[in-house]
Amino acid sequence: MLRRVDGVPQQFEDVRDRAAFRRPAHRDGIELYRAHIVRHAFEPHVHLALGLGAIDEGVQRIRYRGSEHVAPAGSLVMMNADEVHTGRAETREGWRYRMIYVEPEVAAEITGERGWWFDDALARDAARARHVSGILAALWGAHDALAFDGLLLSLFDTLRPHARVARVARPEAEARFERVIDAMRARLDARHTLAELAAIAGLSPFHFQRRFKAAHHATPHEMLMALRLADAKRRLARGERPAAIAAAVGLADQAHLTRAFVRRYGATPARYQQQAGSRPHR
Repeated sequence: MLRRVDGVPQQFEDVRDRAAFRRPAHRDGIELYRAHIVRHAFEPHVHLALGLGAIDEGVQRIRYRGSEHVAPAGSLVMMNADEVHTGRAETREGWRYRMIYVEPEVAAEITGERGWWFDDALARDAARARHVSGILAALWGAHDALAFDGLLLSLFDTLRPHARVARVARPEAEARFERVIDAMRARLDARHTLAELAAIAGLSPFHFQRRFKAAHHATPHEMLMALRLADAKRRLARGERPAAIAAAVGLADQAHLTRAFVRRYGATPARYQQQAGSRPHR
């Protein structure tokens, strides 16, 4: 059952900034999110899931795959897993939006199709955006597991015209960077160096850094921090203690985790765990 939790993270600079998370108790790999953001600017981050949603009011500006995009009210949001992106308000009034994050394996289970993929992160489709927002609102309030799962299928059916069902293979020249990212994931707590990561890719350090940024629209350090915070978010949802998480993902201490988490997800680790119903285990 989803739990209702209201409140504004104290770290937001503007009292109008609000963000809330919920996770369904009966199904792993899914997270609901709604927010009204006026001043907060989200630093480069990733989600280990498809990010699907709609802009209800205002205008958002995002950086995604190395390009700037503006999303006014009535826009669909369709982000692929593991894509580094940012977000901030384009107007003084900010923007209000709803999202759901669904891990790729769960999306395949829901739809019977593997490899859901979107060519574009945004689409101006006001009618479909209103429908998606309505489904997300219903998911937020659903207390029946069967009803919740039915709404999930309706959501994917609604977005199916915008999706591919097989991820486009990366060019061979980019395959070496997948090994680098795998190495980062395997040792998030390590003090990686540019020379070490470049050696994995078989390139000189600065040539590697230029090529990596061209391929992923983020520096190796930005990618590492994004992966660290994504893993920290997963661990928080499992009820692990923030201090232990900070050490496990290579951050200096709990304060470092808190600052980095707020910048990327708009809530403190404690607030996120409260809203996700995953208080730390003793």
